[in-house]
Amino acid sequence: MSWAVEEWKEGLSPKVLQKIHELESQVDKLKKERQQRQFQLESLEAALQKQKQKVENEKNEAATLKRENQSLMELCDSLEKAKQKISHDLQVKESQVNIQSGQLNSSKKDIERLEQELKR
Repeated sequence: MSWAVEEWKEGLSPKVLQKIHELESQVDKLKKERQQRQFQLESLEAALQKQKQKVENEKNEAATLKRENQSLMELCDSLEKAKQKISHDLQVKESQVNIQSGQLNSSKKDIERLEQELKR
């Protein structure tokens, strides 16, 4: 079949045949270059998709971390409030213990005084 493709060139001058050969070589070269660029384009598109996926994953992870951080901050606030309440309750109880201790000492003194009176 290649003879049919070449048949149209019969009878052309050597100069024209040379030019046709140069043009065919240039076409082949351009086809190869186009294939290489197409391959580069596909590779770059694949890399771009990979980077887009990576960015999306990072965004999702950042959102998850943000939610987790918010949750931890709320937990810290809750624990701080609980700590303050417990601290206040402890102060109240210490105050009550001090009052009762004072009452106990007063009662002991009253008992000692009464024992002294009984001994007399």
